[in-house]
Amino acid sequence: MTLNDLAAPLYADLSGDARVSFEFFPPRTEKMEAQLWSAIETLTPLAPEFVSVTYGAGGSTRERTHATVARIAQETPLSAAAHLTCVAASKSEIAEIANAYWNAGVRHIVALRGDPPEAGGRFEPHPDGYSGAAELVEGLVKLHPFEISVSAYPEVHPDAASAQSDLDNLKRKLDAGATRAITQFFFSPDAYFRFMDKVLAAGIAADIVPGIMPVSNFAATQRMAAMCNTTVPDWMGRLFEGLDDLPAARQLVSATIAAELCRKLHEGGVRDFHFYTLNRAEMSYAICHLLGLRPKAAVTPTENVA
Repeated sequence: MTLNDLAAPLYADLSGDARVSFEFFPPRTEKMEAQLWSAIETLTPLAPEFVSVTYGAGGSTRERTHATVARIAQETPLSAAAHLTCVAASKSEIAEIANAYWNAGVRHIVALRGDPPEAGGRFEPHPDGYSGAAELVEGLVKLHPFEISVSAYPEVHPDAASAQSDLDNLKRKLDAGATRAITQFFFSPDAYFRFMDKVLAAGIAADIVPGIMPVSNFAATQRMAAMCNTTVPDWMGRLFEGLDDLPAARQLVSATIAAELCRKLHEGGVRDFHFYTLNRAEMSYAICHLLGLRPKAAVTPTENVA
């Protein structure tokens, strides 16, 4: 390392060429709803490519997801994407939901197999439903010309028989008509770049957008990571030691870790980032700022045509 290397700030003068998107979850209470809309208001000036709203296990948040997505589509300039899963729903029920989104002006679906209603259970297709996300994508494409995002797992889906079968399933989803894949969160840039080597070798040309999750609660992150087969490095645990009762310090550490990951991905050529915000704007906004993004001029919401 030269003195010039040491003199150059890590985030100095980035071109701001990154494209970002943000994920939210539907609020359960009035307080949580206020927090959600505060986050949306804060992040909107960054002009994200889209924002998505999650769908609870077994369709448990169906009505709240629809209400949140419809409001974003109708009251903001943002492109709203609705998560939709195969769990506990027939093909006709899914068609009804998809049609309702289309009529509400929503043109983007995040199509997922979905998690079982009970934690630790195994996915069982509905007798009259779709067997997985690839079939769901096929069904959605037949209904409307949706833009469709699907999931990808750099460290292999926990239910996959092997890394190759997981990659084959990703290819099926994209071949069925999906536009892009968004990855499960990860904490090592090498995990993403190794995965991309395999993706390209498999002949997949679609965008694979890294999912970035700033850690607001380390213990909760460990639990989520165990469920989705994400490796949590030992050094991360050591960095969060002693911060349980210091939320402001914990937030600074979390933002630093996530920003460093994004910077390394950016250096490797990545320009698209999807942030799992957990309905909080500060850390995602700070990381975007470090990547060179700045607020855009106010945009007037366009009329949504059913």
